[in-house]
Amino acid sequence: MATKSSKKKPIKINPKNKGKFTASAKKAGKSVQSQAAAVLADPKASPTQKKRANFARNAAKWKKGGKKKK
Repeated sequence: MATKSSKKKPIKINPKNKGKFTASAKKAGKSVQSQAAAVLADPKASPTQKKRANFARNAAKWKKGGKKKK
């Protein structure tokens, strides 16, 4: 069985949607991660907000460029 390359395609976010969750967090006076936790715990939150909150939680785990840990 052939293995695929480990290169992943970059995530494409529609430019008109960039920063919307961050803006809603700032409007609520919270950090992005605390707003994400609040949205995911709220049964009345819209499906769009829940998707954005889940994306924010997952994106926080991604390895950023810069210094490598030893």
